[in-house]
Amino acid sequence: MKLLKLVPDHTNIQFLRWRVPFYTISVLLMAASLALVFTRGLNMGVDFVGGQMIRVTFTQSAAAPVGALREEVTTLGYGEPVIQQFGKPNEVSIRMKLPAGSDKDAGLADAMSRSITAGIKAKHPDARIDGVDSVSGKVSKELGWTAFQALGLAALAVAAYIWVRFEWQFGIGALLSLVHDVTLTLGMFALTQLEFDLNIVAALLTLIGYSLNDTIVVYDRIRENLKKFRKMPIPELLDLSVNETLSRTIVTSLSMLITLLALLLFGPAVIFGFTAAITLGIFVGTYSSIYMAAPILIWLKVTPKSFVPTESPLEKQERLARERAS
Repeated sequence: MKLLKLVPDHTNIQFLRWRVPFYTISVLLMAASLALVFTRGLNMGVDFVGGQMIRVTFTQSAAAPVGALREEVTTLGYGEPVIQQFGKPNEVSIRMKLPAGSDKDAGLADAMSRSITAGIKAKHPDARIDGVDSVSGKVSKELGWTAFQALGLAALAVAAYIWVRFEWQFGIGALLSLVHDVTLTLGMFALTQLEFDLNIVAALLTLIGYSLNDTIVVYDRIRENLKKFRKMPIPELLDLSVNETLSRTIVTSLSMLITLLALLLFGPAVIFGFTAAITLGIFVGTYSSIYMAAPILIWLKVTPKSFVPTESPLEKQERLARERAS
């Protein structure tokens, strides 16, 4: 019985042949993602903007009465709420700014949440309160700053690690790949307006780890081949390295995607954003390892000589003396 092979032996796909068009597409997608982030913004969760979020499910209704709910909460005198579907059509999240003075008196926030939940239950007997989250403005700013610090430091640490393990060109390639992956993921959240909270930051850090792992596998094979095939043109050598690691990349990505797609379709709504971020990250992380991290080595002038130790004048004299003696 023959084993199933997703990638046949001696596969020779010319990935680098299309490096310029794919780089152009990647740059345009990154620009579009940044434009979406700055124009539409991210739908920041309570973790980052502060306030109170109440999750409600209308158990006997096919869809939540968003319009009526907005009017009913507004009449309570706490300001206009932001109401969005949260998973299924009959599930919503209600976000409110904390009342004035709540930083000094936590009871004001508790009173507001009790008033809102009681008002919803009075008007809608089938309403089920799934949770109430409250974060002060000061704490939310600290959480936001810490979260983005973690993302930036993780990316820089990755680049430094690859710089030490390989060469500086590889560090730049890995950093560009990570920026590409994170930017496209942020663009998806700006486009879809899925809630961006600490769970999504955890997903981005997971994505950085996955993309790094895939990139290192490709880079390690490139380094081996640079030492083995000294006279092979760099584009051909990069294609060879990517093809040699393609089977491992596809098997790893597919095994993760099967699990993630099951979570997307049948998993709980509370982790939908987390799962969506990692699912997109698998695609862009695999793509960036091939079309971002590898081609940039050509433009950064990586050659087989990059891994040949530089001889000092004394070492050169000793080598020439040995050659004459032999």
